[in-house]
Amino acid sequence: MTDLPGRENDPNENPFAMFGDPEQIAAAMRQFADMLSAPPSSGPVNWDMAKNIARHVVAAEGDPSVMEGERRQIVDALNLADLWLNEATALPSGVSNPQAWSRSEWIEKTVPVWRQLCDPIAARMVETMSGTLGAAGLPAEAQAMAGPLMGMMKQMGGMMVGQQIGQAIGSLAREVIGSSDIGLPLSDSAALLPGGIAAFSEGLETPGEEIRLYLALREAAHHRLFQHVPWLRSHLLGAVEEYARGITVDVSALEEQLRGLDMNNPEQLQQALSGGNLLKPEETDRQKAALARLETMLALVEGWVGTVVDGAAASKLPSSAALAETVRRRRATGGPAEQTFATLVGLELRPRRLREAAALWQALEADRGVDGRDAVWGHPDLMPTADDLGNPEGFVRGEPEFDLSGLEASLREETPAEDDEDGKGGKGDGKGDGKGDAG
Repeated sequence: MTDLPGRENDPNENPFAMFGDPEQIAAAMRQFADMLSAPPSSGPVNWDMAKNIARHVVAAEGDPSVMEGERRQIVDALNLADLWLNEATALPSGVSNPQAWSRSEWIEKTVPVWRQLCDPIAARMVETMSGTLGAAGLPAEAQAMAGPLMGMMKQMGGMMVGQQIGQAIGSLAREVIGSSDIGLPLSDSAALLPGGIAAFSEGLETPGEEIRLYLALREAAHHRLFQHVPWLRSHLLGAVEEYARGITVDVSALEEQLRGLDMNNPEQLQQALSGGNLLKPEETDRQKAALARLETMLALVEGWVGTVVDGAAASKLPSSAALAETVRRRRATGGPAEQTFATLVGLELRPRRLREAAALWQALEADRGVDGRDAVWGHPDLMPTADDLGNPEGFVRGEPEFDLSGLEASLREETPAEDDEDGKGGKGDGKGDGKGDAG
């Protein structure tokens, strides 16, 4: 009997116990099969495998299909919210085909954008990993003849990255509410997830209809921005790509972890693939600058959405202020899935200065009205910077405290001295030298 001491792993009771956990072995073998079946031109990540892993993650906790009644409630909420927004913003509607998704459908619909976001980062990681794996333990002459092996190592690296991406997207799918609540344009369609709304509503003493309408307002407001500010999508995704171009990997740490990895041990391989420790990018100055730009723009997007939604909901939803604070806390702290994704690609998709950005948009509206506030989105050069978030009044009024008269007086004082020394041409003047050289 298995309940007797010392008989827990008795092969007579379980002849396969000596090989480890059957579920872990099956998962590892499935991942190897996905890797080997990936076409050579599939890119740095096997996205079919990543998508399957993400779906397994959400299915493990249950992912029921959207019922017709749920779908109708969400479509009606999105359409009504879109009408309310007409009174709060000058941007036209961005809701043309409102939808209700299950978590698996969210994965399916958003994978094209995740691919655009993750492929540049994954490519750098895979190249580094394949080089490290291929060079480990091989003499120089053997490395020159290891072309097929390097190809396999590149597939192995792509599998590792793909497995982590799948885990991260699947975990994120368990927490999201719609297509835009992480601040990036993941889909052209406005959509909400009944499961996400239910999770958000837990513990709130607010009628379900109010919660659904408030979240629909946020979804519809995001889509007004993403659909009608033509440069915004490329600006946000470009910041991620700029981050990817500056990525580096700690090769020595990678070699240390791979040195003890037994490729014939499915359980150890499964643990290594899911641990997230092999792929931690280092931060460089270039990455920090790109990340700062991304965080500023995410804050501006979220601050505008919050301001517009507050204006649209204030007289219609009694609980709008409490719901707004709940959303702000949720976005400011991030959930476990966002932290998982941050570990994966080094990006925290959080608007750290959300309250400051909201204060800036509110100040703009008070000074210029709704049309003047929304006109700032007309060109990226008009947008507030990170410094402006700390001085919203200065941005709104065009920095009136900056006195040009002092600069003009200073220039007048310097000009006569230069003229006396250099005459009209002024050899001592850089401009004068340039003209003399040209002559």
